[in-house]
Amino acid sequence: MKLKKINEKLQDALIENGLTEANVLQQETFSTIKSGADCIILSPAGSGKSTTIVINVIQQLAGHTEESPRALIFVEDKAKVLEMEALFEKYGKYTNLEVYGVHDKGDTDYDKNYISTGIDVLIGTPNKLSDMFTTAGYNVNRLKMFIIDDADPMLKLRHETKIMRISNSITKTQRIIFAETLTERIEILADKMMLEPFLFDMDEEGEEELDEEEDDIQEEE
Repeated sequence: MKLKKINEKLQDALIENGLTEANVLQQETFSTIKSGADCIILSPAGSGKSTTIVINVIQQLAGHTEESPRALIFVEDKAKVLEMEALFEKYGKYTNLEVYGVHDKGDTDYDKNYISTGIDVLIGTPNKLSDMFTTAGYNVNRLKMFIIDDADPMLKLRHETKIMRISNSITKTQRIIFAETLTERIEILADKMMLEPFLFDMDEEGEEELDEEEDDIQEEE
């Protein structure tokens, strides 16, 4: 896959799984996500949002391991948790990243014990992550990426309070929202937790930016 300065082990796994060319979403967002900037990324269903998340998390975290989670990913339900875990297993097979998923139907005590042994990426539903962060008190000082996948259905279920509670406990991290459309609820959530985010709209030609010029970030790489 032709992406600027992509991790070689990630590249090998992508090619092995038939991903030899980056799609438009991955090409347009890779450099900005890699820079650490906050982003709102709008793209239609089936455009590869979950794969884009997994590629960028592996890119950012590969090569290092720590006991505390360094990427936190919110997903809608158990099916999405399992889907994203499977993507990490495929594309992260040549890295030593420890990925774990939690959902509303899981065993909370088991989940807590497993996470306490040390993981790099934590995937979960808003309900389960909120319960676990409230009762277990995880160390979030090393968190590099705070990602919401398909924000639309989660915010329709009014999970923004739970998401914001966790976000407010983290002083500094990159925050990324993926969605199909820019709804009022997404705008309100972004305004509360993001710092001058870049806006990518894959329904339009090229991308739009909010508050900053992307060239500034690319020049700093």
